[in-house]
Parts: sequence; C-alpha cells; structure tokens
Amino acid sequence: MYAVVKTGGKQYRVEQGQTLEVERVGEPGAEIALSPVLVVDGDTVLATPDQLAKATVTARVVEETKGPKINGFLYKNKSNNRKRWGHRQTLARIEITNIKKG
Repeated sequence: MYAVVKTGGKQYRVEQGQTLEVERVGEPGAEIALSPVLVVDGDTVLATPDQLAKATVTARVVEETKGPKINGFLYKNKSNNRKRWGHRQTLARIEITNIKKG
C-alpha cells in the first residue's frame, strides 16, 4: 500500500517504513500527521474527499538536516553591479510509521 501526501508545497509518494527529506515540519522525535492526496491499496484507489477524510498517514521526525548550499551571483555588464548570495534550506528527515485507509 502506498499514499501520495502533500507537505511543504510538494507531493511525495510514500510507503510504510520509508524515510524521506521534506521541509522542516517539527522537532526531532515528534509524531506528525500528513494530509493524504491519494491512497492506493492494490486494486482500491481512494481519491475523493469523502474517502480521504477517513485516511491517515503518520510519520515520525527522525532528525533535522540542511540541504545543499546554493550560491548565486548577479552581474550587470558595464555598471560595476555585482551581488553574491547563498541559501541553505533546513530540512527534516521523516520516517513513515503508518498508513490507514480508515
């Protein structure tokens, strides 16, 4: 059985026991509930809002990490205009503990 969940503006296909990195959702050790978009169990597909109201996907935050460093450089010719910037996103590694159809 797998589910498609939405968190941080992105959608992920998850199965029970899987770990994945998402945008920060909570402190390490916390149990979180993810909102399912789609649940598939063999031949049965739950996709309507009535069916998904009963479905739950729970996960545990394993640790907080940081994503890769992104370096940017803006340059405009003949105007001595240069700007350097960087960004490193804070991520959370979560483990899917349970998927219930309801």
